[in-house]
Amino acid sequence: MPLALLALAIGAFGIGTTEFVIMGLLPDVAADFGVSIPTAGHLTTGYALGVVVGAPLLAILGARAGRKRMLMLLMGLFIVGNAVSAAAPVFGVMLAGRVIASLAHGAFFGIGAIVAAGLVAPRKKAGAIAMMFTGLTMANVLGVPLGTLLGQEYGWRSTFVAVTGLGVLGLAGVAGLVPRDAGGAAEHGARTGGRTGGSTGGGRAGGGIRGELAAFRNVQVLLAMAMTVLGFGGVFAAITYIAPMMTESAGFADSSVTWLLVLFGLGMVVGNLVGGRFADRALMPLLYVALSALAVVLALFTLTAHDKVAAAVTLPLIGAFGFATVPPLQKRVLDQTADAPTLASAVNIGAFNLGNALAAWLGGLVLGAGFGHTAPNWVGAALAASALGLAVLASALERRDAAAPSGIRPALARAAGAVARGGAGVQGAPVARGESGAPAGPADGAVGVDGAVGADMGGAAIPPTGAAASPDRRR
Repeated sequence: MPLALLALAIGAFGIGTTEFVIMGLLPDVAADFGVSIPTAGHLTTGYALGVVVGAPLLAILGARAGRKRMLMLLMGLFIVGNAVSAAAPVFGVMLAGRVIASLAHGAFFGIGAIVAAGLVAPRKKAGAIAMMFTGLTMANVLGVPLGTLLGQEYGWRSTFVAVTGLGVLGLAGVAGLVPRDAGGAAEHGARTGGRTGGSTGGGRAGGGIRGELAAFRNVQVLLAMAMTVLGFGGVFAAITYIAPMMTESAGFADSSVTWLLVLFGLGMVVGNLVGGRFADRALMPLLYVALSALAVVLALFTLTAHDKVAAAVTLPLIGAFGFATVPPLQKRVLDQTADAPTLASAVNIGAFNLGNALAAWLGGLVLGAGFGHTAPNWVGAALAASALGLAVLASALERRDAAAPSGIRPALARAAGAVARGGAGVQGAPVARGESGAPAGPADGAVGVDGAVGADMGGAAIPPTGAAASPDRRR
């Protein structure tokens, strides 16, 4: 494993910890600043919105910067945001610190995924992406529980001081271990066989801002992002309301919720690693299996949530199947945007948080309507099933597009043959003739399908079926 992946994982661990640790510290923060719990909850909402906004914004602003340099700047922004939170004298300042830190989140994971994929052979790209995301999943297993305990023992500010230290460690790792040209578009294109927008030394994005924006005209990119929103939303429809679900329906004590989340986090770690391993071999089949299983498990959770043992067994399964989709979805976006992946990769990270927000809103609606504490699980199952439907649609469109050239080639060949025999081109285009009246070659202005004659889809000449003019008879 390249050591640079370790540096990316450390940064991901710090970011994941600061995102989720606030949930266990909200009562302490609210009491310290003299605000209500719902008001303190804006620290979570503000962070999520900052991720959605910061992902595309910073990806665009940093499109011409070296990716290593951009990662270092993002970690610096993360450090500043958490330092502001730790020292905040009033609630508004802490909220500002949370937003500052969140701006780095989406762009770090988006650019980091490109860098991780560029550090390894093509057949190991998804595994490298998964290794970076292991930092995020381990944050839920270790960072959040330890950060919560630290904050409860020494005050919530100590947690943010510790997270700031993680940011410094991540910055040092990126500076010392990530190659200067890591994830450059030219390198990426050479490894994947894709086209690039030219040489992009220093790990710069190959397509510029226009190239980055052009990626969103690819329907497969949009479908992958929609799968991210719906599939990940399915997970967090249940997890957002896990505390009342486990205490009111399963009968757990409040103190047990933290360790139930650890079980969920362990499932995330396993699912992320398994997803990274198999996404390089069978990406779409993996998505079919993971999304199908996620929909089924979430539906069953409406029943198992009423029993302590069954609920404890189900939670890691939700984490595993949910996070098994992360590496393949991120890899799919990178594969579809090989020329200019930076913005699309970052926006796809924002799509995870958009899924979180959508799921929390929908889950809150069914709870508010009085359908019971387990009702959000039905919402999650429906979202996961919708993501599965989009995966099937994406595959169907790919098969259709792959089959299209085989039908076009014969038409091109027939058109070229007709031109060579002296007939009219497609749609009645005239055929230029040489001095003796024999049909001339394409240089004389013969027109075929869409103005191209004598070339197949790849640009190679198609042998005419009739006699063609020799080069010395062309004008």
